[in-house]
Amino acid sequence: MFEINRTTEELLVDYAEALRDGYIPVFLKSLTRQEGRTIATSRQFWDATEMVRVLNSVGFADKTVTPNVSLFMSRVDAQITSRLKKAKAPSQSKAGADAKRITKTKKTEKPI
Repeated sequence: MFEINRTTEELLVDYAEALRDGYIPVFLKSLTRQEGRTIATSRQFWDATEMVRVLNSVGFADKTVTPNVSLFMSRVDAQITSRLKKAKAPSQSKAGADAKRITKTKKTEKPI
């Protein structure tokens, strides 16, 4: 896929292809140490990559799909509402419920 010991121009071409095709991690893994140093120290490479990003976003702007988060937001709102209702509802403690059972059974018992 990638050659070894590429020049700055070749690295830029490979970066542009990786950005276009969506495999930047593969591109980064393909770098040798020398290529990594070249990229890290080359201001020319970083200026060129910024230009590639801009051109890529302009060239594929009509194909860009933004996710629809309305379903996610409605589920989050429903969960928040549910939690607020649970927080406002009076809660019975276990001890309180046991005490009510005991008092009810004493009243209904007949003396022997």
